Amino acid sequence: MRRPLALLLWLLPCVGLPMGATTVYKCTGSDGKVIFQDSPCGKAQRQQTLDLPDVATQPAPVAPPQPSATTDRADAAPTPPPLEPAAPLPRMYACIRATDGKAYFSGNGYPEPYLAPFGMLGAVQMPLAHAYGPAGGAGISAPEVNRGKITPGLVASNYVWVQDQCRPLTVQEICHALQDAYDENARKLRRAFKSDRPPLEQRDNELRAQLGNC
Repeated sequence: MRRPLALLLWLLPCVGLPMGATTVYKCTGSDGKVIFQDSPCGKAQRQQTLDLPDVATQPAPVAPPQPSATTDRADAAPTPPPLEPAAPLPRMYACIRATDGKAYFSGNGYPEPYLAPFGMLGAVQMPLAHAYGPAGGAGISAPEVNRGKITPGLVASNYVWVQDQCRPLTVQEICHALQDAYDENARKLRRAFKSDRPPLEQRDNELRAQLGNC
């Protein structure tokens, strides 16, 4: 009795064949018993062969292509700029200008003294009659008339040495001042021409590094 081909295919995985076998022999005895083997059948058996592909010659599975570093990444999210390494916070001082009382920030807590007109300090209100009067004054205020009449004694008596007063900022105040400076520099950078950008970009990197410690 001939067995259907489907039964043959179902039985093939159960046959212990060596890895290099390419031909399977179907041997049918006189009693109708079927045996599958890798060697030719006996003389008393009816033989049929089935050719199978060699396992060793099977093509290896192809791995899916991996994205290359040069692959176009138009659809990928933009890579953020690298963070600048944190830099130590600078020493900063809040100073008051001696001549007009205006506040400003400085990296120097001991500004150099400078000469300022005594009248600008608001300590003494000197009337014009005293400044230009006959009692040792400079005369009338017209520059062409006063040439040669301003003496060293007159200058010394109306100019004094002054120095701005400063105090060190706290860490919180320094961070606030650095953030203001960064915002102002960023506004200049957005409006700057290409030739004017390098110093602003350098300042931007410095401020970002310092703000890393805030």
